Amino acid sequence: MSDRTNEQKAIKATYFSIIGNTALALIKGLAGFFGNSYALIADAIESTTDIFASLLVLFGIKYSNRPADDNHPYGHGRAEPLITFLVVGFLITSATIIGYESIVNIQTPHELPKTWTLLVLGAIIIWKEYSFRLVMKRSKETNSSSLKADAWHHRSDAITSVAAFTGISIALFLGKGYEAADDWAALFASFFILYNSYLIFRPALGEIMDEHLYDDLVEEIRKVSLQVNGIIDTEKCFIRKAGMKYHVDLHARVNGMITVKEGHDLSHKLKDTLREKIPELGHVLIHIEPN
Repeated sequence: MSDRTNEQKAIKATYFSIIGNTALALIKGLAGFFGNSYALIADAIESTTDIFASLLVLFGIKYSNRPADDNHPYGHGRAEPLITFLVVGFLITSATIIGYESIVNIQTPHELPKTWTLLVLGAIIIWKEYSFRLVMKRSKETNSSSLKADAWHHRSDAITSVAAFTGISIALFLGKGYEAADDWAALFASFFILYNSYLIFRPALGEIMDEHLYDDLVEEIRKVSLQVNGIIDTEKCFIRKAGMKYHVDLHARVNGMITVKEGHDLSHKLKDTLREKIPELGHVLIHIEPN
């Protein structure tokens, strides 16, 4: 799959997130206000932060796919995990606001939520889980860490909606005296969002630190390399991810009696074969070792 196709897929998925979150923020906010449900209002707050987070993701995807230049010979891919950090910041901010407001509302007497808010939440849960699966699929297809973070925004939104649904159900079923169940549900959801923030942050940090997380890709590179006539074996294979691409340093063993030119040509042949067979590879540096 070409870089351009991957970029277009990622951008379309991000626009899908922006439009969906904008609509849901309005629906949740109105339903929470008129339905006496802070859990729904908390949900609306998260969806609002999701809009700005998705805009950041959109910027990150477009910027990280800019071609290499004199100042950035490996391209601009490292912008993506940096954008992921900002997206995590939005998640933490929304979790903090939701948690604080939940505690305040638990201590404040208020009316029971309206029954019809459960119907709104049921529809939201289904939509957000669908959104999560769609955007996560696109993140895997494009190797985009920021798009994965955006997908988890949808999943965390679905979880907060499930928590809200549970809290409102308890409040309505048990009646007077249990109005705060709705707020306790929102508080629980804020802790879940913080946990998800860590799950999103950790891989992006590994990407920035060039952490080795690509054993399956290393195995594939070795297998493809041995298909090239003249390559006897492979030794060191280092991989680092930048944006949607994987940059590779590979040591290949060849017949020690061949000429320098033959070794040079063989390294180019190996590089071209790897990039043809494994399109997600970016820069491939081949070091020839005599056998």
